[in-house]
Amino acid sequence: MSTTANGRTADYSIDTIFLERWSPRAFTGETIAREELFSMLEAARWAPSSSNAQPWRFLYALHGTPAFEHFVSLLVPGNQVWAKNASALLFFVSKKTSTSPSGKVVPLGTHSFDTGTASGFFALEVRKRGWYAHGMAGIERDRAVQELNITDDYHLECAYAVGRHGDPATLPPELAEREKPNTRRPLAESVFEGKLQP
Repeated sequence: MSTTANGRTADYSIDTIFLERWSPRAFTGETIAREELFSMLEAARWAPSSSNAQPWRFLYALHGTPAFEHFVSLLVPGNQVWAKNASALLFFVSKKTSTSPSGKVVPLGTHSFDTGTASGFFALEVRKRGWYAHGMAGIERDRAVQELNITDDYHLECAYAVGRHGDPATLPPELAEREKPNTRRPLAESVFEGKLQP
């Protein structure tokens, strides 16, 4: 039995929140309360992680602040065009090491995976609250690492724009055309019993 919502259809029955979540670029720029953003990040905080290391770190800036303008400048130009209208911008960072019960600092091979899980929890909570989140890999990474004080023990994973969905007409035409939920390849192309079949 499939599930349909938001113009999308899942191959199997799932909660509609997974279909309602998508990543628009048109934002209204309206104010988001710090407490509202922190409730979204609270959901991310409860993600599972290897040995409960919780490697995620969240850097944030609210629209209309100097920090927000700085965050916009750390995105590639193609993302700056639309992300400047978000209500908040965030950078997700992961800690590459963990401290063992004996007190020894050891590499944490799952730091990116764990922070990605927190990212998914965050995106779903954002949507559940009536907002939208758009994750971005397009970052001026060298500058961001330096200017955001991201030391060698951390990895810059991605940026996020959060806001209310705005009018697609505010976007450049090439982006306005893409302002709709996209689809996914069939589950059968990603799931294999016993061993991988490339």
